[in-house]
Amino acid sequence: MPDEIKASISASNRLDIEGGSMVHRLWTGDYYNEGNGRGDIFDKLKEECGVFGVFGHPDAAALSYYGLHALQHRGEESAGICTCENGVFHYHRSMGLVKEVFDAERIAALPGDRSIGHVRYSTAGESRLANAQPLVFKYRGGDLAVATNGNIVNATQIRRELEAQGSIFQTSSDTEVIAHLIARSPKDLIEAVKDAFGRLVGGYAFLIMTNDCLIAATDPHGLRPLVLGRLGEAYIFASESCALETIGATYVRDVQPGELLVLDAGGLREERYAPLERRAVCAMEYIYFARPDSDINGINLHASRKRMGQRLAIEAFTDADVVTGVPDSSISAAIGYAEQTGIPYELGLIKNKYTGRTFIQPSQELREKGVKMKLSAVRKVVEGKRVVMIDDSIVRGTTSRRIVNLLREAGALEVHVRITSPPFANPCFYGIDTPDRRDLIAHSKTVDEICKAINADSLAFLSHQGLIDAIGGHDGERDRGLCLGCFSNDYPTRTDFETAKTGCGCD
Repeated sequence: MPDEIKASISASNRLDIEGGSMVHRLWTGDYYNEGNGRGDIFDKLKEECGVFGVFGHPDAAALSYYGLHALQHRGEESAGICTCENGVFHYHRSMGLVKEVFDAERIAALPGDRSIGHVRYSTAGESRLANAQPLVFKYRGGDLAVATNGNIVNATQIRRELEAQGSIFQTSSDTEVIAHLIARSPKDLIEAVKDAFGRLVGGYAFLIMTNDCLIAATDPHGLRPLVLGRLGEAYIFASESCALETIGATYVRDVQPGELLVLDAGGLREERYAPLERRAVCAMEYIYFARPDSDINGINLHASRKRMGQRLAIEAFTDADVVTGVPDSSISAAIGYAEQTGIPYELGLIKNKYTGRTFIQPSQELREKGVKMKLSAVRKVVEGKRVVMIDDSIVRGTTSRRIVNLLREAGALEVHVRITSPPFANPCFYGIDTPDRRDLIAHSKTVDEICKAINADSLAFLSHQGLIDAIGGHDGERDRGLCLGCFSNDYPTRTDFETAKTGCGCD
């Protein structure tokens, strides 16, 4: 095809040229998942990143591949692995899913007995390779690789200070801020890292690798999860415990808030860079983000979600014929609601896991077709039935309305929506890609108004106390050690910086 014709093809209906023929693509952009999570048909919240680290295993890259694959739900847009062999760094990162970024040849080109890896989503306007992690730097002490999950609220302020002092940034990622802070310090590496973390405000889990050590740390509130495991003599770090299971590693413990773990030739050293302030694990990890087979602070996600459904049934029972959950994150809660009420649980909604980011065209008709490609109602299950639809959250309201309408089109007589979290009315400053507060439907509408907007027969949210009790957590601590800022507007850190960042620090 002539270049001028290629150039005329619109981005919303781009074609590939394969063997001289034109083949319709079911995604936009230059790679399969470009922009996945942004402008999607479903307005679900996105966890931005997952990290995975290995120290002391000859197959560090291969283990990282499998670990990142287990964390793929935490980020589907880019992936990267950096290894260290005899003090020499080898790394590869690219846009796409883990299985698309790495193959056997790529893994073989990453020798070494230690590694850090990363998967990420991006927020609007920052879908680019420069922000893919781990980021690798040269500094006075040698090589430095950094991977992070979360967001630094005061990153913009620190960046401006560093730029005024002569620092030059190559990315828009928070991760580069920490690298500059470390590189500019006159102190030894560990003290430089402690000082750098001491300047940060936000929620984060960091993995830092140098030519001779690996460092793991979480923020002083423990907002973002990070677990430590063992595989033989090797040490493993992961954003979720499910990744440990995938590679056959044994869970040891969660990395504690404000803790700094250092691995080098002398073994593991446990240090602190900050005291535990107010423990505040992100409640959305329990509600939605983490895989149901993961444990956070000793609490299994499937079990806690079942308890949310059970508590919701007590707080907001409605008579119905079937209970169904919006896949995948609400299945456990739907089972709990059904068990508590005695109403049969059914697979009334089926998710197609293989559609990618499809049909993002301006046409509303095509958008609705895209909804049915990603999610479909089982007519024989819901037709002529009163349905209780369990979901984990309502963001803008567009997703809930579309799913309610799917059930109605499949013949449901009534659709009663039950949400296993309180109304999501405030943005997240700690690593979740949330819209502007004004775009959150719960910020401006009452429950009755939201019910009408999503075309449901009734709507109820789990109470704050119901959520806290269902999750469990730490007795005697505020909100039992949970961050409920997106529901209560009560955040564990300062958020009133002039240039406070929401969303993900990877962008």
